[in-house]
Amino acid sequence: MAQAVRKQALGRGLSALLKDPENNIQSVDDKNADKVVGNIIELEIDAIEINPFQPRSNFNEESLQELATSIRELGVIQPITVRKTDFNKYQLISGERRLRASKIAGLEVVPAYIRIANDNESLTMALVENIQRHDLDPIEIALSYQRLIDEIQLTQEQMSDRVGKKRSTIANYLRLLKLDPIIQTGIRDSFISMGHGRAIINVEDLDVQTDIYQKILSQNLSVRETESLVKNYQESLKPKTAAKAKSTTFSIAEEENKAISNYFGTKIDVKIAGNGKGKITIPFHSEEDFNRILKLMKG
Repeated sequence: MAQAVRKQALGRGLSALLKDPENNIQSVDDKNADKVVGNIIELEIDAIEINPFQPRSNFNEESLQELATSIRELGVIQPITVRKTDFNKYQLISGERRLRASKIAGLEVVPAYIRIANDNESLTMALVENIQRHDLDPIEIALSYQRLIDEIQLTQEQMSDRVGKKRSTIANYLRLLKLDPIIQTGIRDSFISMGHGRAIINVEDLDVQTDIYQKILSQNLSVRETESLVKNYQESLKPKTAAKAKSTTFSIAEEENKAISNYFGTKIDVKIAGNGKGKITIPFHSEEDFNRILKLMKG
């Protein structure tokens, strides 16, 4: 208990240091910066603005009320993280849920870690820390990854290192952003799972995507059933191949060919096509030879 009181007193002391105009710390090189950066400091809630880069946009009201009740009884166990923007002004990096619950609980101050960072670093920290520590819905996570790509120019490989996720996992989240917005909303509102979304994304036609989405809702389809539905749809798109004509190909044995040739007294040429049709060519060398063959044919 004595240690907790000492830490709280230290936090108040550093808070007073930050309110001294002579100690307007703006960079790690400023006087007393080492006493502030990385330490837990009690900050007035009114001095903290919400980070515009915050990826979370949905907050469950019931869950916030439960957290507020816990904070009233136990205090804020995990400090929030902020960056200093001006004299006695701070911007939230991570911990918006704790900050919101603290306001509901009626707190005037909240424990916070102070960081001094530029906007890019702030955005990176906010997105990475939220992905790692908070129960964001799959679409919010996907949007966070996309912002790291668009605004920080991180590659999927670099993101994998930053957030400790496999590159394939990151790619699967990003693919969800190709879903129709109605379906994205369905995932965010927990009407369907990320697994359903991953199955639907294999359909390029957005209208068909929404049709499948409606079937999932109306028929309470599982992920496996959805995958089967998508597979059947894709199979229906494949061109129908015409049934192959039944082959009636046959061949003439050498002995048979020789027998025909012997009968007509000349080399007979027999050709058979794939459909079983063919032709016999009987060559002759003179009018006399022709008449001989004709006589044989007449019997």
